[in-house]
Amino acid sequence: MLRVSDLNYQYQSETLSFSFEAAPGSITAILGPSGAGKSTLLSLLCGLLPPQEGSVSFNDDNFTQMPSHERPLSILFQEHNLFSHLSAFDNIALGISPKLSLSKKEKAHIEDAAEKVGLQGYLNRQPGELSGGQKQRVALARCLVRNRPILLLDEPFSSLDPALRRDMLIEVQQLARFQGTTILMVTHHPEDAIAIADKVLFIDGGKVVYHAEISELSAPSEAIMPYFS
Repeated sequence: MLRVSDLNYQYQSETLSFSFEAAPGSITAILGPSGAGKSTLLSLLCGLLPPQEGSVSFNDDNFTQMPSHERPLSILFQEHNLFSHLSAFDNIALGISPKLSLSKKEKAHIEDAAEKVGLQGYLNRQPGELSGGQKQRVALARCLVRNRPILLLDEPFSSLDPALRRDMLIEVQQLARFQGTTILMVTHHPEDAIAIADKVLFIDGGKVVYHAEISELSAPSEAIMPYFS
């Protein structure tokens, strides 16, 4: 279980504060207006920002003050952050070894991750030879080989066309279903949340204002409707 308890961050004169839980293998869609604090929450979870107070734990192991690389999570941004001079294979391999020193078993693990995201036949290509969707598949495969129990998604598919975005969402759903990965997904598309999420987390004014089952989003109540305006 992922537990976020009174995780506070001071931004200028505003205090952002987050509390919620997410079960193993669940997908939580994070929605809210621009500037509400969605990306700040992910930055706090992955260690890019230091909280003033509160805690974050997974399976009762507190990682609030851990260095980013030691935390039990991976994060996928809208920008895929690939190295242009490296092949798709080597970009994925960075998730295992920054020095690209790999065992035979690790190389097989990379090929398996590439197959899961539909990159067979593209591993020798550099990012400049790949489409936008293929680049995001490389970035997702890099998250897979890191084998962390939590995956944070900060609108990584928002710039893709609807059909490709739907394909990538299916990949994410399978990751949660078959590997038990706990997924938090920031999105501006309620339809994406309805497609794959179990729960929805509404953030506004730097706080969690609503945490509900996805069925609440399928038929929004009066309590939820203001966050779609």
